Amino acid sequence: MMKLARLHAWPRTATAGVQLQHRLAMRVVLQPVTGRTRLMAGADAAFCDNGASALGGVVVWDRLTQTVVEQSTARVACRFPYIPGLLTFRELPALLAAFRKLRMTPEVVFADAHGLAHPRRMGLACMLGLWLNVPTVGCAKSLLCGEHGTLGRRRGSAVPLVHKGEQVGAVLRTQSGVKPVYVSPGHLCDCESACRLTLTATSKYRVPDPIRQAHQLVTRTKALLVERPRHTIS
Repeated sequence: MMKLARLHAWPRTATAGVQLQHRLAMRVVLQPVTGRTRLMAGADAAFCDNGASALGGVVVWDRLTQTVVEQSTARVACRFPYIPGLLTFRELPALLAAFRKLRMTPEVVFADAHGLAHPRRMGLACMLGLWLNVPTVGCAKSLLCGEHGTLGRRRGSAVPLVHKGEQVGAVLRTQSGVKPVYVSPGHLCDCESACRLTLTATSKYRVPDPIRQAHQLVTRTKALLVERPRHTIS
């Protein structure tokens, strides 16, 4: 099974959550991701039981064969309230539980979330990367913070995403004429590598294939839980 770090106890209040984000932000390392990456993981989460629990889904996607080679899911009770900017503390425990089940260790992880492009520089992709000690990329479909210039309409067009005078990511067009995604490094990655890896992992759709596969896994599993509430997540 994949080994994870033990970074902290889970906060129970907004004040504790904000303080933890500030402390962990100082541990994020931004650096280029070198070499040819083959095993890419995608992570996505959904909520069940009217928000009482979170369902985390992870797939390991082989870039060369364009196939999913491993997948896992986990459902964990939510013990943190819904607070914008602190959603990591509702989603991440379920994602980590799913990662612990993996036999393979991916070379890079994509999260359907923000990374550095967060008001406190500690989006879910950053915290996930610290727990996994693997390069992570946040790839979100909506803007959380920051400003950017005009983006070209062709695939590969990108403009810096800037917040308080600092580049925290990029707005990236993954398909010509399609809405962009908001890409930011999580941990052990930088902005340039995050954009390059995102384009490498994106074939025909707007979001990277690993994230798309993870979303489909979570959607299927959640539907099964609704149909059979006592079904055991594996």
